[in-house]
Amino acid sequence: MPAAMPADLAVIGLGHLGLPLARAATDAAIPTVGYDTDARTVAELRAGRVPSGGADGFTAGDVRRMVAAGFRATTEDAELGRVRTAVICAPTRLGEDRALDLGAVGDAARALAPRLRPNTTVVLESTVYPGATEEYLRPILESGSGLRAGRDFHLAYSPSRLDPGNRLHGLANTPKVIGGLTPACTEAAAAFYGRICEKVVRARGPREAEAVKMLESNYRHVNIALANEMAVFCHDIGVDLWDVLRCAETKPFGFQAFRPGPGVGGHGVPIDPGALPSYRSRGLGDPLRMVELAQEINGRMPRYVIQRCAALLNEHGKSARGARVLLLGVSYKPDVADQTGSPAHEIAVRLMKMGALLSYHDPYAAHWHVLDRPVPRADCLYEAAAEADLTVLLQHHRTYDLQGLAVKAQLLLDTRGASPAGSAHRL
Repeated sequence: MPAAMPADLAVIGLGHLGLPLARAATDAAIPTVGYDTDARTVAELRAGRVPSGGADGFTAGDVRRMVAAGFRATTEDAELGRVRTAVICAPTRLGEDRALDLGAVGDAARALAPRLRPNTTVVLESTVYPGATEEYLRPILESGSGLRAGRDFHLAYSPSRLDPGNRLHGLANTPKVIGGLTPACTEAAAAFYGRICEKVVRARGPREAEAVKMLESNYRHVNIALANEMAVFCHDIGVDLWDVLRCAETKPFGFQAFRPGPGVGGHGVPIDPGALPSYRSRGLGDPLRMVELAQEINGRMPRYVIQRCAALLNEHGKSARGARVLLLGVSYKPDVADQTGSPAHEIAVRLMKMGALLSYHDPYAAHWHVLDRPVPRADCLYEAAAEADLTVLLQHHRTYDLQGLAVKAQLLLDTRGASPAGSAHRL
């Protein structure tokens, strides 16, 4: 595409949300520009490389195909004034007070607002609390543009449902929920997403669409918390939880199997609007106690894993201090490189503070730093497992042969229940 030719779509934020959307739009022959303030990310994309910290499942070939099809990455906000649709995919994280940090969303909106033209459709995909599109994003766009949402430009929210590493469900075949400020806003956003998604689901408004994301994220956390509690309980009373799960999931109704693990990571953060200052100050809604409790339970799983590690070493006449511990899999989910929120980091910190000698292996992580120190990477997995006093499986990547590892390892703690029954100590 010639540089002077305007794009139909601007994707603002070229991380784990924005890159897959830009790829889907480019595949659908929608002229697309990607905007990011990170000059390094933009430079890597322009050079046909996957930026560090980008989306899982992306290859250099994907990037080159996008560029060849007309996609261009830029740090110039002037490019944002030449599009018909702008989708904000800025990252949001939980702060120390468990409140969502919308700073990156605000920065994206302030970059877009002065360039916003009448009849443009603006969609927010970042994880936010119910009400954020209207109460936080809308005023920034309106004050910076002099335009009015719902009258001069369209504004909507659409929760991201991306599942990195999922080979069955991608952006195209996962139903897309959309909630617009007005019915016309919803239809404008639906017209855009209808070009890249097989099914569009219309919510009553942006608050309902935002609450969809909140429910879906919290559903995951609450059910994983129940599985984690069951894991601790069953271990204490001598019951094989993994056999319990195997049997329970044969029930064809009223049950969905969630599995325990060393903690919960990823971008689907649990959201409790009752914990947000803006909600508390107006007396809106009670805190979601189930979510608070789930976060507490899931947050203590790394400590429980450490307890199990220490107990196993002790049973075999060894102390955690000076023990050689090999950690397998440091990403937040199987077969991806993303380490966002991975419990591996906290587990490593706690082991280091106990005096353990750490090494790690992960096919998706060539380097790993903990407490600002590089952790030695095992080159030969089986030799490393044989030499380690304790091997801990934190993430079950497809490439791991757990039966073979169980034979080689002196001690194997499987926190994912992925090893054959009886071949390892399981969470």
